[in-house]
Amino acid sequence: MNSTRASLRVVTYPKHIWRQIKNTTCQDLVRALERDGFKLYPERKGAVRLYIHPDGRQVTIHWHPHKTYRPGLLKKLLEDVGWTTADDLRRVGLIK
Repeated sequence: MNSTRASLRVVTYPKHIWRQIKNTTCQDLVRALERDGFKLYPERKGAVRLYIHPDGRQVTIHWHPHKTYRPGLLKKLLEDVGWTTADDLRRVGLIK
């Protein structure tokens, strides 16, 4: 077995969580990022926005204010940001 291979962790959210986040808009996601300490990288222009956290995490958001994300993309964005538990989503205000 190759010890240098990164272990892949598949994140799954229960149905009651998906019901709350499935209609997350770009604006909702950006507000949650800002609540968590992410800052907009100022030198980007246009619809592609880069948000950077003080601990080094980065996420690129395609800015379309009232659009919702498809489930696969939303799940990947949440994983990239590091919000993998219901507590994380609750802390940033995406679920109640």
